[in-house]
Order: sequence, then C-alpha cells, then structure tokens
Amino acid sequence: MTDAAPAFERAPDLPPPASTVGVVGWMRQNLFSTWYNTALTVLALWLIWEAVPPVVAWAFVDADWTGSTRDACAREGACWVFIKEWFGQFVYGRYPIDERWRVNLGAAILVVCAATLFFPRFPWKAWVSVFLLFGYPVVAFFLFSGDVMGLIWVETPLWGGLFLTLVLAIVGCVFALPIGIVLALGRRSRMPGVRAVCVAFIELWRGVPLITVLFMASVMFPLFVPEGLTFDKLLRALIGIMLFQAAYLAEVIRGGLQAIPRGQYEGAQALGLNYWKAMVLVILPQALKLVIPGIVNSFIALLKDTTLVLIIGLLDFLGMIQAAGTNPDWLGFAVEGYVFAGFVFWVLCFGISRYSLHLERKLHTGH
Repeated sequence: MTDAAPAFERAPDLPPPASTVGVVGWMRQNLFSTWYNTALTVLALWLIWEAVPPVVAWAFVDADWTGSTRDACAREGACWVFIKEWFGQFVYGRYPIDERWRVNLGAAILVVCAATLFFPRFPWKAWVSVFLLFGYPVVAFFLFSGDVMGLIWVETPLWGGLFLTLVLAIVGCVFALPIGIVLALGRRSRMPGVRAVCVAFIELWRGVPLITVLFMASVMFPLFVPEGLTFDKLLRALIGIMLFQAAYLAEVIRGGLQAIPRGQYEGAQALGLNYWKAMVLVILPQALKLVIPGIVNSFIALLKDTTLVLIIGLLDFLGMIQAAGTNPDWLGFAVEGYVFAGFVFWVLCFGISRYSLHLERKLHTGH
C-alpha cells in the first residue's frame, strides 16, 4: 500500500505592482492611460498653469481689501472695497436701512422652519410644512411690506438686490409647481377640451422668451383687468414668471407621468381608487420622484432668469450691481461686481443641486 501524496500549500498572493495602485496607479489609469489622454492631460495642466496664477494674484494677492473710498484701491488687483461698501445695497436694494431687520427676521424664520424638516425625528414636521406653504407667505408679505402692527409701509419699488431675487425665485417656484402639475395632468386627459386648452397654454408660453413675457406682464397685463384695479409691478412680474415657469414644469412632469408603468394605473383602479385619489396617492409620488433632476434644473434656470426683471425697472441683485458700477465715485469696478454676482449665483445653484442629489438618494427605494 502506497503512502498518500503530500499536500501542497498554496503560496500567498503577491502584492500588486506599485505602478498599478495608489496615486501612481490612479494617474496611470485616468490621466496617462493612452497617448491622447497623456496629451490632453499635459494640455490641461498647461492651461491651468497659464490661467490660475494670474487669477489668484488678481483676486487675492494683489487685491485691496480695506478702505472706504476708491482711493484705497491703489494696487493692480481687484478692489474688493467696492463690494464691501456696497454690500448692503447688493443684498437689500433700496430697502430702508432702519427697516432691514424685517428682511433679516423673515429670512431667519424661513431658514429655521426649513431646517427642522431635515431632522427625521422632528415631531411637528407636518405642522411646519403647512405653515411654510400657507402661513409663511402671509407673514412674510406683511413683514416685508409693513403698514400693520406699527410697521411702516415699504413700497415694492424699494425692494431690490439679492432679497428681490430670492423673492422672485422662491415665489415663482412654489406657485409654478402646482400649476405645472395640473397642466401636465390636463395634457394627458382623455377629455379633448381640457387637453386642447392645456396644450395651447403650454405651447404658447414655451414659444415666447421670458423677456417678452415680462414686457407683456408689465405693459399689457393692466389692459386686461377691470378699470380702476391696479397691480403692482412686482406682482405683475411674479404672475408672468409663474405662468412661464409652469409651462416648462408641466412638460417635465408629463415626462415622469409617461414613465410610470401601466400596471401602476391598473393597480390603483383595482384598489377602487378614483382618478384623483389614484393620482395623488399612487401615480404622482412616483412621477415626481423620477423627475427631481428636471424640476431642480428648472428651478435653477428660473433663479438665474430673474435677472431679466431689470428691463422692467426692478433692481434685482445683478441690477443693483450694475447700478453701483455706474456711480461716478466707483466707475471702473464692474469686473469685481460681476465676479461677486457670479460667485453668489454659483453658491446658490450649487447648494440647490447638492440638495437635489440628497433628495434623490433619500427617495431612491428601488424599482
């Protein structure tokens, strides 16, 4: 009888080559994997070397930060003194200085109420949401306008700056979304009359630029209201922005409705739900979740498009920066103003985008 064959032990795995792991491996795989990737990497590095150091020198190294007049800007870099001296007007417009606390209070209420919605275990989420949708607009209107509880009246032509930009964007988004949902449902309706009206509305508002809508809202809208009834210029602009944005949101939401499988509609009918209950409880929650990127993209576009209200005499954030640049004491600093405006808009849009990604991850329950 022969002895059993000896067992061979498996040699331990060798470590991967040093050139394929770590920073070196990442660079070889992503930046220098082929000859054309290497050429593009070298070109990008050359462009960064040519562009970034001069910008950093202009914006930080050689910039002027202190002072209160243009005489303080004696260096070759940016004059951030201009931004510092006009910062109040950039934020509040021509809103009375002694009354700016009202804008700050309104913003603080909005931020605190919205922040509570981010805590999963906050017990009064439903009540806070109802207040934000129905109570806060009333509180904010009387707080900003005044003429109640001892507050002096502040006319809307004095509203401006970043404050006006956020008012236009937030009010436009909040009211345009439900209108867009109704239009999307109407466009998919089986009733020919309802469908025709919704299609005509959507195509009409999508077929004209926003600048034309603002002109029409400012000039033509008063001609279609009863005699003796007047609308504030800001209200006219808000109505035009809401209807314009609702047409675009309707098409975004319609895409989400068409993406819902037919079985979801049939399942809602099998449960005995009527049309509106099926839409509210089954279809719309799924459709809106699918089109979160499109809705957020429309909101970001609206935030940037609010700068067009300058053409009807409303000095929003960018309008106040342009007005400050024409001041005889501060001529020649338009570049600093536009850089500051671009930075503020980027921060706002980037924050909205990151929140939308968080919302997508939170609502992603699989399909």
